[in-house]
Amino acid sequence: MKFKDSVIQELKFYVYCLVDPRNNGVFYIGKGYGNRLFQHANDALSSEDETLKLNTIRDIISHGHSVKYYIIRHKLTEEAAYQLEAVLIDLLTYKSFNLSSTLTNRQSGHHQWDEGIKSAEEINAIYDCQPLEIVGQDKLLVVKLNKTYNDKSPEKIYQRENMYEKARKYWKLNPTKANNADYVLAVYKGVVRAVYKPIRWYTEQNPELYKDTRYAFDGVEVSDSPYLNKDVSQYVNGTNPVRYINM
Repeated sequence: MKFKDSVIQELKFYVYCLVDPRNNGVFYIGKGYGNRLFQHANDALSSEDETLKLNTIRDIISHGHSVKYYIIRHKLTEEAAYQLEAVLIDLLTYKSFNLSSTLTNRQSGHHQWDEGIKSAEEINAIYDCQPLEIVGQDKLLVVKLNKTYNDKSPEKIYQRENMYEKARKYWKLNPTKANNADYVLAVYKGVVRAVYKPIRWYTEQNPELYKDTRYAFDGVEVSDSPYLNKDVSQYVNGTNPVRYINM
């Protein structure tokens, strides 16, 4: 299936969803122009890439079905399409009330972490946040997400699929101090947006993205951390994207 040029001219930018006909469940939200919404099925048949989205489409086709396509809203500007796509992805994946989300989108909604769904308490915490206070002898490593936070970054090194991937790599840092850190604080605009307990640090070599040695960590999110949504501006002055607190 494809749209004729006359249809494309009327549609302009649009937001769409892909639906599994076996359970009528939405499994992908996207924005596009022209015949973008049909491209995923073509990719599933012509590409060997392994993603949850493409594998879902292949499974639908292998069982003799066809993906259902829905245009959610059309005649949009590109920016409006970005915003609506983000709203829908956030609404369908927000963990507090979507425990069984079936979306296969690898990326969160654009600007999810600063403009996405928040509880009233989180809104107050972000826009009227209190200064960070160190708990006991905690050793904290702060990473500033000034470049990776922007989902539309044109540079590949800064394009990440979720907050964990934004926070955990590729850092120029002191490995001895990093290994002593109790927590990693992911900071944007002076506010702690996520907290992780690092399990291990290791070197990353990727000459396509950078020339020097960088470091990354594997860890687990601490969603109830007392450091979450706290103001750390007193500790992160300057341009260095990595800061050490209480070390």
